[in-house]
Amino acid sequence: MTDIFTRLKQDHDRHREMLERVADTNGDTEERRKSFEQLRIDVSAHANAEEQSLYAEMLSRPDLQDKGRHSVAEHKEADDYFEDLVDMDFSSSGWLTRFKTLKERLEHHMDEEENEIFAAARQDLSDERVAELADIFNERKPEEKQEVA
Repeated sequence: MTDIFTRLKQDHDRHREMLERVADTNGDTEERRKSFEQLRIDVSAHANAEEQSLYAEMLSRPDLQDKGRHSVAEHKEADDYFEDLVDMDFSSSGWLTRFKTLKERLEHHMDEEENEIFAAARQDLSDERVAELADIFNERKPEEKQEVA
């Protein structure tokens, strides 16, 4: 049985690969648009499902609330970047500059979660609850993907 932290890290590893794939594209091509859209949908669905599982739990615990709020705020920031990029000319240098900023922010967020947030939550949550949160995440993510798409 996979715990919530392992499950989220699996997505993070895939998101890092997806970020590289988009960064390696040029111009307003089908490859860039398709790779970007896959990234946008998966990252957004991940964030939404994560908020409904791990972060809902963290926000209900006074000693984890600040870390939970911080991560949820970073999810909103990523959503804002995605919205900006969807509306920009995919062939412009501004698009690539904005995307690189998003990439940097997402990589920072994932690293921070893996190295700080998850460690703090792991100390506070029982093994049973960690497994339950993975189940909630796994149930929510496909539904969130459909909603985001």
